[in-house]
Amino acid sequence: VQLVESGGGLVQPGGSLRLSCTASGLAFSAYDMYWIRQARGKRLEWVSRSRGSDSRTGYADSVKGRFLISRDNAKNTVYLQMNSLLPEDTAVYYCATGGTVVGNIEFEDYEYWGQGTQVTVAS
Repeated sequence: VQLVESGGGLVQPGGSLRLSCTASGLAFSAYDMYWIRQARGKRLEWVSRSRGSDSRTGYADSVKGRFLISRDNAKNTVYLQMNSLLPEDTAVYYCATGGTVVGNIEFEDYEYWGQGTQVTVAS
């Protein structure tokens, strides 16, 4: 199984970015896909989830109303559209699957992780 993220970068406060995560080696449509981030010196933080069975979504309170998760099962890809970005959104963003933990996350809580993509929000 391989998860490959892309789309990170430097953006000004209030700007937008779209992250992508393309999966291989798994039956993508059957898997719940997660976005998880880690700011420097801080713990892993669950951001959003797209459920495989029905594509229902969930968001952390810190991003609700600003971020939108979506998936294209034909392309084995999950997206995270990030709008109205704030400096506190600066982090390495990972996509992950094979787990369900959304609080006090550790890397071992999910079976598969991408390599991460850096998002920096600064003026």
